Amino acid sequence: MNFTLHQLKIFMVVAEKKSITRASQDLHMTQPAVSIQLKNLQQQFDIPLTEVVGRQLYITDFGWELYRIAEKILMEVDAINYKTQSFQGMLSGKLRIAVVSTGKYVMPYYLKDFISTYPNIDVLMDVTNRSKVIASLENNEVDFSLVSISPDSLQVAEEVLMPNKLYLTTSNSKDFPLKKYTAKNFFENMPLIYREEGSGTRMKMQQYFSQTHIIPKVKLELTTSEAVKQAVMAGLGCSVLSLISMKSELKQKELIIIPVKGFPIKTNWTLIWQPKKKFSVVAQAYLDHIRANKQAIYQQHFKWIERY
Repeated sequence: MNFTLHQLKIFMVVAEKKSITRASQDLHMTQPAVSIQLKNLQQQFDIPLTEVVGRQLYITDFGWELYRIAEKILMEVDAINYKTQSFQGMLSGKLRIAVVSTGKYVMPYYLKDFISTYPNIDVLMDVTNRSKVIASLENNEVDFSLVSISPDSLQVAEEVLMPNKLYLTTSNSKDFPLKKYTAKNFFENMPLIYREEGSGTRMKMQQYFSQTHIIPKVKLELTTSEAVKQAVMAGLGCSVLSLISMKSELKQKELIIIPVKGFPIKTNWTLIWQPKKKFSVVAQAYLDHIRANKQAIYQQHFKWIERY
């Protein structure tokens, strides 16, 4: 057999994306180049790695077996590279972080200086919904998770990074009279856009409605904060959004904050991890970096939220 590590990496991305087109985009390669490498890998085996049913690409059982072996091989190759750099006196390795969807507006700023200081560190940041973020932490698939509400179902250690403010917002329509509303009057008449079940924002919204004995008029349920924001700007209703996610929209007056009693709802952006987690050298270095620099990062990039 004469396959290469490069071919294994390409095959893994194709398997994950179930598409040569999407794999080529992730790999920054042309579709023909990906197809050629996949074909060259297939020629090393008598058993098919993939099959096409209709227009959909599927990975065969043998293909998934190869995927799992390739994953281990590439992890060992990474380990060799990291160990080599370590012996050369360089901090190197992989840092894995799971981030709730709105956290994408926060986490890059708490990674930037660390990555600049240690250029041999690779960072894998998975931005997904809260349920998957908690699951990845529970399954020990990541070093840290970034959440706005810590889970009740899992014991965690935590480091608070910065405040999170949730405001009631709507589009800046001339037909919308901006005045001080009573919560009951507003929510019983204005269509509300919800996040999906399990979202931290939705949990806080439901807690608010339970405490105020209000039954909202729910119009839509969407799975990301970005989708909710776009729906609000399109005039489909109002919603509760993290201030951090709508800085430019407020500045450009595409969104407005509605003055309703009980808002903003306040939480904290918090880095969490399993208390008994045995940190790698990289993970410990990152936690030390956060503890030493989080105030400076907040002052430089997020001080503006105090104006609201």
